[in-house]
Amino acid sequence: MINTGKRIHFIGIGGAGMSGIASILLELGYQISGSDLQSNVSTKRLINKGALIYKGHNESHVVGANLVVISSAINEKNKEVLAARENNIEIIPRAEMLSRIMNQKYRITVSGTHGKTTTTSMISMLLEGMHMDPTIAIGGEVNDIGGNAKLGRGDYVVVEADESDGSFLLLNPNIVIITNIENDHLDYFTNLERTMDSFRLFVEKIPVEGHIVYGWDCPNTRMVAERIDAQKHFVSYGFHQDAQMRAVNPCFSRNTSISEIYFKQHKLGSLKLNIPGYHNVSNALAAITTGMELGLKFQDIAEILFHFRGVKRRQEIVFQLNDEIMIIDDYGHHPSEIKATLLAIRQGWPEHRIITVFQPHRYSRTKLLLEYFGSAFQDSHLVIVNDIYPANETPIPNISAKLIYQEIKRQQGENVYYLPGKKKTVTFLKDIISPGDIVITMGAGDVWKVGRELAKKIKCLDANKGMDY
Repeated sequence: MINTGKRIHFIGIGGAGMSGIASILLELGYQISGSDLQSNVSTKRLINKGALIYKGHNESHVVGANLVVISSAINEKNKEVLAARENNIEIIPRAEMLSRIMNQKYRITVSGTHGKTTTTSMISMLLEGMHMDPTIAIGGEVNDIGGNAKLGRGDYVVVEADESDGSFLLLNPNIVIITNIENDHLDYFTNLERTMDSFRLFVEKIPVEGHIVYGWDCPNTRMVAERIDAQKHFVSYGFHQDAQMRAVNPCFSRNTSISEIYFKQHKLGSLKLNIPGYHNVSNALAAITTGMELGLKFQDIAEILFHFRGVKRRQEIVFQLNDEIMIIDDYGHHPSEIKATLLAIRQGWPEHRIITVFQPHRYSRTKLLLEYFGSAFQDSHLVIVNDIYPANETPIPNISAKLIYQEIKRQQGENVYYLPGKKKTVTFLKDIISPGDIVITMGAGDVWKVGRELAKKIKCLDANKGMDY
């Protein structure tokens, strides 16, 4: 680490990963400044903690900085990057900054294509619940800690590893969790084999005395584990009978699940979660396995996970009216995430109509996973597709959200609508919604605003007794 008292400037500070690291460094005593195109809850929270935040990018923002940290969304032509180079200010990627923080502690890293945020949150809560006061850096807002990061005084650091640009290879973990590996971020990896190679390199960084916890149910993850030096310590988890840590006979009802948990042939006990779906039981298995590798007892782990309240924008219930209408928001933007989330809602509320508003994320993902999107919404009774949220991408010719709309229609038939804007979407929903409906907004962009606006209109109708929905 560099000396405290120095100023660190973050370009693109509003991102979940960047803001979390900045928050930890503020707590360590560093001066923090940063810039982003938009303000959000993370930048406001950093301002309240003492950071200097600029809206937009300008050469003057890096003046006086001793170190510049950049997010993967920032390119080499950014004005502040160019100014830092001209002034010989060291520039490092976000993962390098995270690695420098982690090197002070015993390092637990959660990786994988899906489920990282929830699994990292669960492991963090286990250590918090056992009064081990970990340092935490997560890519989502965790209800139990009121944010996405905290500086702990204990020996452990728990972080979510971002594989999207390969920068997770800059981390040096003692324990690695791999939830699953799938085709994603193909703009960087280009194919699944390269993705798996990157995870293999990541796991090989584990020291011999380290631990590798991996999801048995994902064949790609198993293949990566089988290619690693057999002397390293592996523990698998999943629903399959060959997994070492297993969940058996899971039962789902609304927002809860109950499973029997086994390690090899030994029954450890029952696990009750207050978050829905198979995928969250799987996330909990990863957390249980990691906790027990650290010496925690199953009963303590189960008790803490029972009280786990989830992560914002992960199947988050944002509005509920008399048990008749519910609005849920979810960050899912990959076909597998969409399938898992919709299945969980279908299992939990089988008698309800499910209406999904989906905002595709990035032109490249739309182009490369188009066919998979077509079959991802089978557990939704009605689907509305909004325009693409591009993040930092420039448009790709002939790629638009209409392609996803057409592919869903081709594979699933009717009850699919293309409504590019939020205003039309809210108006459409207001006209069709009725008691017994669940509306879920899905995507990594700002589709959550649809749910917020719809909730306002429903409240208004209810207050005026104009229950014509």
